[in-house]
Amino acid sequence: MLRIDPELQSERDIYKLLTGSIVPRPIAFITTLSRNGVLNAAPFSYFNIVTANPPLISISIQRKNGLYKDTTRNILETGSFVVHASDETNIEAINQTAANLPPEESEVFLAKLTPVPSEKIGVPGVAEAKIRMECVLEKAIELGGTPTAPACDLIIGKVVYLHIAEDLYENGRIHANKLLAVSRLAGSSYAKLGDLFELDRPN
Repeated sequence: MLRIDPELQSERDIYKLLTGSIVPRPIAFITTLSRNGVLNAAPFSYFNIVTANPPLISISIQRKNGLYKDTTRNILETGSFVVHASDETNIEAINQTAANLPPEESEVFLAKLTPVPSEKIGVPGVAEAKIRMECVLEKAIELGGTPTAPACDLIIGKVVYLHIAEDLYENGRIHANKLLAVSRLAGSSYAKLGDLFELDRPN
């Protein structure tokens, strides 16, 4: 086994080791609204469930040269955002939204996605997603870097409304094989769902 001390590695080298080891990662496609009314969008793969009571999810958004990304700034200013499932039918358009646009330009329109109103928050979602979750900001935590220059912002969002395509839903459950979720690996690599299997939890 290789033995690696993170303190002796560069940030980039550690990034490659972590993103290559922690796979597959679900991709949160997030829309936010700026204070000037611009609908921004971006994908993030540092994403997961926190708890179901209440329904909380987490997204870690890395800063760029110590500065907030548009998504973080918009969430902190408006207190709301929409998280969409990334799947085989929309992943190419979602990838287009990772382009570095100025804050006054909308990645949603660049990717030719269709804005759709939300039910409980003012931030629109996109119609092309089979699942979208309206969220309000529960907590934002500065992490990493130094005390005066954090490296990222851990966003905890409370899900206040869900939109789910009818063909995915049955008896309170979502059919994974119909969602066709796409996950992130390392670099430019992605993965489809693949073969499914079941294991019973031991008593």
